[in-house]
Amino acid sequence: MNSSDLIDALRAKAAVVSPQLAPDRLLAFVRHYLDRRDNYLAVLKDHPAPIYLQESEVLRNRAVRMKRAFEDRLPEVAFYFAVKSNNHPHVAGVMIRQGFGLDVSSGQELETALGLGAADIVFSGPGKTLEELRLAVSHADRVVILMDSFGELARLGPLAADMDTTIRCGVRLSVNPTGLWRKFGIPLTELPAFVAAACRYPRLRLAGLQFHTSWNLSPAPQIAFIRELGAVLAAMPAAVRKQIEFIDIGGGYWPEQGEWLTAAGTPEGKLRETLDLPAGGCDAHYHLPSTPIEGFAEALSAAIRTHLLTSVACRICLEPGRWICNDAVHLLLSVVDKKAPDLVITDAGTNTIGWERFETDYFPVLNLTRPSLEEKPCHVLGSLCTPHDVWGYTYFGSDILPGDILMIPTQGAYTYSLRQTFIKPLPCVITI
Repeated sequence: MNSSDLIDALRAKAAVVSPQLAPDRLLAFVRHYLDRRDNYLAVLKDHPAPIYLQESEVLRNRAVRMKRAFEDRLPEVAFYFAVKSNNHPHVAGVMIRQGFGLDVSSGQELETALGLGAADIVFSGPGKTLEELRLAVSHADRVVILMDSFGELARLGPLAADMDTTIRCGVRLSVNPTGLWRKFGIPLTELPAFVAAACRYPRLRLAGLQFHTSWNLSPAPQIAFIRELGAVLAAMPAAVRKQIEFIDIGGGYWPEQGEWLTAAGTPEGKLRETLDLPAGGCDAHYHLPSTPIEGFAEALSAAIRTHLLTSVACRICLEPGRWICNDAVHLLLSVVDKKAPDLVITDAGTNTIGWERFETDYFPVLNLTRPSLEEKPCHVLGSLCTPHDVWGYTYFGSDILPGDILMIPTQGAYTYSLRQTFIKPLPCVITI
């Protein structure tokens, strides 16, 4: 293929259209929050914008729904909230009171979990330092360490012996031994060797396995690995299978609304920009659908019963993060300046969420002061000294003026945890 043919092929590929977000789905989402605008605006009487607004009831409802979905389908199941998805102590505290354990991935998160009184903690993540491992071993009555490598096993074994403490452990299995995801865990093919190596350390009780696939819009990636794991377990000696007390299938469950994208966030939009073409119009919104949690529970439970529980009688653990906290936190901002009919500046920037999310991800901007179900074009930008400080390219409202209160809903996952003190101060957190 010559260069001209390649360019023609790329241009044809760029013309492919991702599935668009259905207008009725979008309007139902917007209406849900505009119907509650008085509740949100009332909070600002005592706490002026900008703020993070946490809704405790949303967290509790999510916890109840997830537990019900899986407990109805599996004989023994446990839940651990992934603290990294939202590290505000109130969120983890609500989950503990709902009967969840906590999944932590650093010494800092472990200290938070211990300080909150969490009685059931799994400590995962690569590159644990000796200080972090020592903290975990010193709380062996509350912590299970999910080892990430043979090197970590070699560090933890002697440490536990020196501390004269027996600690329950698991090992993380890599779901993709190529590319950047090989950072996590050990290849499944090395599990028998890892089990043999762990036997050399009498203070380590290897009691479980863990794996994690991320950004799961459907249960298909998890089911594929469950099949692989089941085949390996079936071939292992009965004595080894008997010592497995838990299998942790991780998290990564995408919120039910699915992934909403701007044109620039779609594959064809990115390709169009590479070809120096416009990515697409600001009024075009795209939708990658997600499976409801009940659908995840049904499909995963069937796979677990077929491929895992036939070989191992154990508890199944889950580590939901994004699915739990995504809808529980919103950002409330105010308009500071209107520089043109289609350009406004707000009093907070995207340092509040930590990354340039809204250049590719779409979330509706709602004008709570002048509410309307009509979406209008406008560059809604933050006040940071960078052009990438973008909230959106449209807003829902009858107009937009200085002093108006804007809402960016459902910003509870991987936003607060990624916030950064860049140029402007961070908003306070208000909980209702």
